[in-house]
Amino acid sequence: MRLIIFGASGATGRRLVEQALRAGHDVTAVTRRPESIPPRDRLRVVRADVADAHAVEAAIVGGDAVLSALGVSYSRKPISVYSQGATNIVAAMSHHGVKRLVVVSSAPLDPAYRASDSFFFTRVLEPVFMRIPGRTLYDDLRRMEAVVRASDLDWTIIRSRWLFDAAAVTDYRLAEHSVDGMFTSRADLAASMLAQLGDDRYVRTVVGVTTTVGTPSVIRQIWREGVIRPKRS
Repeated sequence: MRLIIFGASGATGRRLVEQALRAGHDVTAVTRRPESIPPRDRLRVVRADVADAHAVEAAIVGGDAVLSALGVSYSRKPISVYSQGATNIVAAMSHHGVKRLVVVSSAPLDPAYRASDSFFFTRVLEPVFMRIPGRTLYDDLRRMEAVVRASDLDWTIIRSRWLFDAAAVTDYRLAEHSVDGMFTSRADLAASMLAQLGDDRYVRTVVGVTTTVGTPSVIRQIWREGVIRPKRS
């Protein structure tokens, strides 16, 4: 297939591009940082900001399916990347007759979300370090989901758990709305997105994905995702 991948230079997007190329797809990688993506066969890299409707439309022309791995960091300032990006992507897809859309969202948007049975995690760690600084991010993810749901596209929304890096794809779990577990590897998230292209079971459905093996400890995750990664970005 001819795949259009938004957020292609991000932590999940890079894995998505790599897996898509290995699977034999032709990929258009859309990013604000094209210099960060090395050239490959069957890969076209396009510089575009999802807030630019004209640039988004130009990137989507000729595609068979669109996958959005957009991601931004927590901020107390208003965030609009997800919702504005979804608005422009949906409009461009509708204009050019591209129907299949797969987007990444987040498990805490599920009303039944429960990350862990740990009192410390659910009552202290998550509210303090995720929900408070992450409020504007989750608000925009909700707006993004509403835009996607209201479209007439063949969409699938995939809600991930706490993301971490892993070397390979595992036997991850995917189910409607929510699944138990604290973590989702970026490799598994990318694989679950690609899997939707050949599977109609979850069209116009919200699904959750979780990794069950090789997951990190909470302390290790805080160090890698909360300390090391922000310093590198």
